[in-house]
Amino acid sequence: MPQFSDDRVQDQQPGLEHEMSPRPEYEPRYPGSGRLKGKAALITGGDSGIGRATAVLYAREGAKVAFIYKTETEDAEETVRLIEAEGAEALSIKGDVGDKAFCQQAVDHVADRFGRLDILVNNAAEQHAQDNFEDVSEEQIERTFRTNIFGQMFMVQAALPHLSEGSAIVATTSVTAYRGQDLLIDYSATKGAILSFTRAMAHKLAPRGIRVNGVAPGPIWTPLIPASFPPEKVEDFGKSSTMGRPGQPNEVAPSLLFLACEDSSFMTGHVLHPDGGAATSD
Repeated sequence: MPQFSDDRVQDQQPGLEHEMSPRPEYEPRYPGSGRLKGKAALITGGDSGIGRATAVLYAREGAKVAFIYKTETEDAEETVRLIEAEGAEALSIKGDVGDKAFCQQAVDHVADRFGRLDILVNNAAEQHAQDNFEDVSEEQIERTFRTNIFGQMFMVQAALPHLSEGSAIVATTSVTAYRGQDLLIDYSATKGAILSFTRAMAHKLAPRGIRVNGVAPGPIWTPLIPASFPPEKVEDFGKSSTMGRPGQPNEVAPSLLFLACEDSSFMTGHVLHPDGGAATSD
């Protein structure tokens, strides 16, 4: 269980991994087997948390890995180093996925650099805890939807001209799409929208041989947690799961690998649930 102290409270989204104590676990737990050899992947929110763990795992499996980050330069530099340590080519791109023009520029940059794009992982997100829903501002609602669901739509629109038969899109939704979260009502709503978007795009893109699936993690120890909740909430984080603890990013990344590679060639429109049983707990 993470031990938390007041000096680790973070005041920015999506949070800084290098300031967390303890640090999230991102290292892959097994040797690579070339499941993404020759592929090129783009991961939004890839500098830390689930995005970082996925980037490193994809690199170990043979992919060239590009990722988008917002402002967390130190975390992004570390993720580049980790990808390259796996013997893979890395590309970090700074920007805001809520900006459609940036999404187009980022995808074009990846295609120019790697010569292809095979896998899009829509993972970037933000959340803002609020005790009283009536206190959730219009600005917060707009910002949360723009990052969490508009950003996914913009990225898919930009990526589609570069994707072909055998390509994969993987979305990060959340356990909150299924069971809600009373402190994160607008966030939960965006995650439900991502679920519907994933299913709709799966139908839309199946004739083109492009698979669209998702993962619904939670609760996972990532920078979003100390950046979103007060210390007393963080102390109890993850205890509500059936397993009685929070998960680690490297316990989620294998699900994103499975959905990106040929192991899941007959799956589309589905969601995997690395959540410690949280979706079924009381």
